[in-house]
Amino acid sequence: MDKTVTTAREAVADIRSGSTIAVGGFGLCGIPSVLIEALLEQGAESLEAVSNNCGVDDAGLGQLLTARRIRRMVSSYVGENKEFARQYLQGELEVELTPQGTLAERMRAGGSGIPAFFTPTGVGTQIAEGGLPWKYHSEGSIEVASPAKEVRTFETDDGLKEFVLEQAIVADFGLVRAWKGDRHGNLIFRMTARNFNPLAAMCGRVTIAEVEHLVEPGEIDPAEVHTPGVFVHRVVPLTSEQANDKRIEKRTVRS
Repeated sequence: MDKTVTTAREAVADIRSGSTIAVGGFGLCGIPSVLIEALLEQGAESLEAVSNNCGVDDAGLGQLLTARRIRRMVSSYVGENKEFARQYLQGELEVELTPQGTLAERMRAGGSGIPAFFTPTGVGTQIAEGGLPWKYHSEGSIEVASPAKEVRTFETDDGLKEFVLEQAIVADFGLVRAWKGDRHGNLIFRMTARNFNPLAAMCGRVTIAEVEHLVEPGEIDPAEVHTPGVFVHRVVPLTSEQANDKRIEKRTVRS
């Protein structure tokens, strides 16, 4: 039951080129920065990353992107990364933009064994009708476009309404960062750093958690657990230096 792994390098050693990784975080808040850096050093390439965003140019998933390790990105917000925009528009990166709530539910569904679900989000738009440019040719034409999705009408309290079918997401690996965790993999996330971390943990076939404060089993109140250990396969305890190394995405101060 002891799932601790000594180093992040050891924890990500079996992530192969071409793998799909679900990564927690929102902006730079709650990102598994130590695992991302270990994966950068490890050398896996042609990765498909599922995450709310792709970090910034020099931090988070932006490091993997700059090193050309990411082939495809499934995300909902990419506005803070200039290299992301350049690669996408130059036809070097495939991008499946997904409404944020839909992305969250696709990940949750994947971790819950639900293959697909219907949602009203995107009905009447290219999300449902297809044709969104997922990947461009280098000269600017569309190489890969999003497919049309099934739309079905259901009876609701407000009458008949249309809903679009969305597929669940199951990743080969989930990478997350927790504020506190025990050796069995039970995790607690702190405040806004909770964000997409529980969802990334759920939808990964193999989930790796870097933990700021490692405690012994029984020291966490079961009622406080955000992600049960059943979803977590490896726990990497961080040093105090690693735990305290956190970037602020945008710092605003008085002159």
